[in-house]
Amino acid sequence: MAGGSFRDRHREPVYNRYVMRIDFLYWEDCPSHDEALRRLRAVLTEDEIAAEVQVTHVDTEELARALRFPGSPTIRVDGRDIQPETVAADGRLTCRLYLLDDGRPSPLPSAEMIRRAVRAAQAPAAATNSLGGTQP
Repeated sequence: MAGGSFRDRHREPVYNRYVMRIDFLYWEDCPSHDEALRRLRAVLTEDEIAAEVQVTHVDTEELARALRFPGSPTIRVDGRDIQPETVAADGRLTCRLYLLDDGRPSPLPSAEMIRRAVRAAQAPAAATNSLGGTQP
């Protein structure tokens, strides 16, 4: 999977020029990262969310520690992990387990889990805009 940045410019809101930042971190040896990135992009497309997705290949233990990488895949929306309660703080090259809504473990976050995180990040931006402020 190639690294890089994906930005859906044609859907950027004009009223506040806020574009959500999403960090997608992965380790190549974890097989679920391709599907997780597809799910993330599908949610953004389906919900017409303006977002800049930064894809980062975490390939060393040093980088994993520096990024506080809890495992692959990791999705952070505006700096917040989509499931912070499952984050190990040590940062290491490993596959990650998510807990689905029904309590089952999964190597992938569900589309609904991604959607909730994105919508939660949108709420503060909408509130800031309605008060006449700008979002960094």
